[in-house]
Amino acid sequence: MRNFCSERVRSIPPSGIRKFFDIAQEMDDVISLGVGEPDFDTPWNIREAAIRSIEQGQTAYTSNTGLLELRQEIQRYLEESFGVSYDYRSEMIVTSGASEALDIVIRGVVDPGDDVLVADPSYIAYCSNVMLAGGRPVQVPCLEKDKFRLTPEAIQEKITPKTKVLLCNFPNNPSGAVMSKDDYKAIADVVVDNDLLLVSDEIYTELTYDGQKTAAASVDELWERTITINGFSKAFSMTGWRLGYLCAPREIAAEILKIHQYVMLSAPTGAQYAGIEALKNGMDACKEMVQEFRVRRNLFVNGLNRAGLKTHMPSGAFYAFPNVSEFGLSDEVFAERLLKEHHVAVVPGSVFGDAGKDHLRCSYATSRDDLMKAVERIEEFIADISKN
Repeated sequence: MRNFCSERVRSIPPSGIRKFFDIAQEMDDVISLGVGEPDFDTPWNIREAAIRSIEQGQTAYTSNTGLLELRQEIQRYLEESFGVSYDYRSEMIVTSGASEALDIVIRGVVDPGDDVLVADPSYIAYCSNVMLAGGRPVQVPCLEKDKFRLTPEAIQEKITPKTKVLLCNFPNNPSGAVMSKDDYKAIADVVVDNDLLLVSDEIYTELTYDGQKTAAASVDELWERTITINGFSKAFSMTGWRLGYLCAPREIAAEILKIHQYVMLSAPTGAQYAGIEALKNGMDACKEMVQEFRVRRNLFVNGLNRAGLKTHMPSGAFYAFPNVSEFGLSDEVFAERLLKEHHVAVVPGSVFGDAGKDHLRCSYATSRDDLMKAVERIEEFIADISKN
C-alpha cells in the first residue's frame, strides 16, 4: 500500500525527535528536556479575548490575509520593535502558525531542481519542506567556533548555479544562537551578489537574552529580498492556538497568498482576536516569561558545565546545546543511554543536521527544580560512562 504514497513523501525520513518521546512515554520518572514549547499558560487577558470573540459570535471566516486589526497590530509591532516596515494591506498574511507560513513560503518560491541553502543545524521541518516542494536542501554549517552563527564564507562555499533561496532561523532551534544586525549586514553582500531570496524564521525573536533583538529585514539591503516568518507560539505561550504570519514584498506575498487561499483559507478566528490582545497588552507577560527563561538558562547551562558537559551559553530561544564528543559516544547513543539509564529525555543534535552532530538539544522550558534534577542525573551518567 505504501506505493500509493508519492515518491516525495516516501523519501522524507520520519521525525528523529519522536523516537525518544515514544520511549520516554513508556517510562516512569522521566525528566523531559525535549519539549519545544513554553511551559507557561497563555496569559489570561489573551485567553479572555478569544472567549469574548466566541461569546459575541465572531466565529466566521476572516479575510484570507487575516483580520484587518491584527495585521495593523503586526505592522505596528514590527516597526516599533525592529524598525521594519511592511504594509498590512499587501505585504502580510496571517497563517495557521509559523509552520503553515514556512510551508506556503517554500512552496511559493521553490521550483523543482532549485537548491535551497539551509542554515545547519536547523529545525527538522526545513529540509523536509524543501524536499516536498521538489527542491534540494543544501546544509550551510553554522559552527560552534562561530557561536553557531551564519557566516558569509559558509554561505559562499555552498552556492551553486541552482541556488535560489537561503533559509535560516535565528534565534536558532536547536543551538540558541542569535544573529545581530551586524551579522546580517555581514551576509547581505553574499545574498545580494548571488541574487538569493532570504527566508528568515524569527519565531523565537522575543526570546533574546544577550544584546538587542533584531530582524533580518531591518538591514536595508536585505529588505526587498527577505520573507519574514513569525508568530505567537513562543513569545506569548500560544503554541496550541496555531497563529503565525509572514511578511514579504507585495509581489511575492500576492503569489504566496494563492496557496494559503486554497489550503487554509484563513487562520482560526478566535486565535486572531487573541493575537490582537497579545500585541496590544501582552508584552509585559512576555517580558516576565523571558526573564524567567534567562534565569533558567543561566542555572542550567552553568550546571551542565560544572557537571562536565561542555555547553556554550545560548543567546536566545530556550535550548542548551551541549557538546558530547569527548565521551566516545555518538550523540544518539548518548541520548538513548541517558534516557534509559538515568531517565532524562533529550534530543540528539544530529537530527537537526550535520552541524548538530556530537551535540544534544536540551530544552530549559521546564521548572527550575526539574532542570537541577536533570543536571544531577546527567552528572551521574557522565560519572558512570567515565568509569568504563
